[in-house]
Amino acid sequence: MREEIVVAIDPGREKCGIAVVHRARGVMDKTIIATAELVKVVTSLVTTYKVTTAVIGDRTTSHTAQTALAGIKLNGENIAIIPVNEHRSTDEARKRYWNEHPPTGLKRLIPTTMQVPPGPVDDYVAVILAERYFAGQ
Repeated sequence: MREEIVVAIDPGREKCGIAVVHRARGVMDKTIIATAELVKVVTSLVTTYKVTTAVIGDRTTSHTAQTALAGIKLNGENIAIIPVNEHRSTDEARKRYWNEHPPTGLKRLIPTTMQVPPGPVDDYVAVILAERYFAGQ
């Protein structure tokens, strides 16, 4: 059965990007949280959105995060935790950030490839991980 909604996680040492993504409707929720809050936030999202699958980036701290999330249940059943290839997802997230928030003023004259977004883009990475998961199904 194809999942229609997933919680996507870009795990990190200090912070994690989190997104709830629907296959057809797109992003329903996204944020960046402290890594210490990961289990609490994912549990809340699983309950709120009735999600049975979490997709997680396969790089930095992935195994630690997967272990922490392993006990999350929905209706008495463990949620599925599926690793997704994270290769170059941060570069893709930066591009997407600049597409959604184009530079203004004099900064618009500088190519976005030479600029750094004003904040972390881990939430955009989480969305990209969900899209990669859906594309691979």
